[in-house]
Amino acid sequence: MSTPPPGPRRKKFPVNPAHPERTCWGCDRYCAADAMLCGNGSERSQHPAELFGPDWAEWLPPEEGQGARGDGDGADGDQPSASSTG
Repeated sequence: MSTPPPGPRRKKFPVNPAHPERTCWGCDRYCAADAMLCGNGSERSQHPAELFGPDWAEWLPPEEGQGARGDGDGADGDQPSASSTG
């Protein structure tokens, strides 16, 4: 009995590439930005580091019960008050 051959390996996704603007990050091909082969739209997909900064991989979602900015008490103005009329 032999083990089946391993399947195709996925490419390791670089966390902070040196020049992310030179590559399209929209699929597993990682085409050059000026020679996209997959036709994944007319513009290249940006790397998360370009969109969210170099610490994008350490981001954690807010804990349940907390707002996007902190304590979740609604005092930071992002929630409409009960006294407002529509």
